[in-house]
This record gives sequence, structure tokens and C-alpha cells, in this order.
Amino acid sequence: MAVTVLSKAKHPDCPAAEVRADARALLVALEEKGADLTVVLVDDDAMRQLNRSYRGKDRPTDVLAFAMREGERAPGDDGNLGDVVISLDTATRQARRRRRTLPEEVRTLLIHGVLHLLGYDHERSAAEARRMQARERDLARALAGS
Repeated sequence: MAVTVLSKAKHPDCPAAEVRADARALLVALEEKGADLTVVLVDDDAMRQLNRSYRGKDRPTDVLAFAMREGERAPGDDGNLGDVVISLDTATRQARRRRRTLPEEVRTLLIHGVLHLLGYDHERSAAEARRMQARERDLARALAGS
């Protein structure tokens, strides 16, 4: 299992080592121990550019997921889940609003993003949204206990 955390934006309350540890624990909980994952921590400007380029929405968002298990694959690339991009600016605002710590909010966004990499999509239907939310709660509890 290879987890890479790229810090394009830094925040003293959200060290890359903590994000990496959460990502590894998450992959274990999901029984994806052999998977490779990249987590990129960015600011709102970078997130806005990505959201505009890939989703046609000219505003920052909290998390984007770029799955590698979709579509045609290169031989031997089965272990690469993809990339989860998290805006630390947006996560900071959301953490304040939700009265939680920044690491807790980033963990929530990481879980959400990784589930997207595995094919969950809350925008597909109300039933899929409920299924994804239930899985997010289960994983949050598992990570809080690890």
C-alpha cells in the first residue's frame, strides 16, 4: 500500500503525516491494503481551477476525486485507486461551521473522496446517497477508533 500526500497548501493543524496515517487506516478498513492512493492538499484557488476544468463549476469545492479504476486500464495498474484532492481553505471553514477540528473535517473529506474512487456516487440517486452516507459513518467510526 502506497499513500502519497502532496501538500500544495499547508496548515499547522493538518500535518501531512496525520493525513497519510488516516488514509492508510482507511484503506485497511476498506480491505484495499494493496491499493495506491494520492491525496493532494490544496488551497481554494487551486481547487477552483480544478473544479472549473473537470466539472465546469467555477468555484472551489471541498473535495474532488479522480478515479483510476474507471474506463480502460493499463495492464498492471489495478492497484492504483486514484487521487483525492482536498481544499484546506474550504475544510477550515466547514470545520468551524460544524464545530469540529480541521483534522476531523479532512478525515471526513478523505473518506468521502475515497468512496467516490471506489464507485460510490451520492448524486446518482437518493438511495445511493443514503448508502454512501451510511458507509461514511461506519468508516468514520472505524477511523476514530484506530
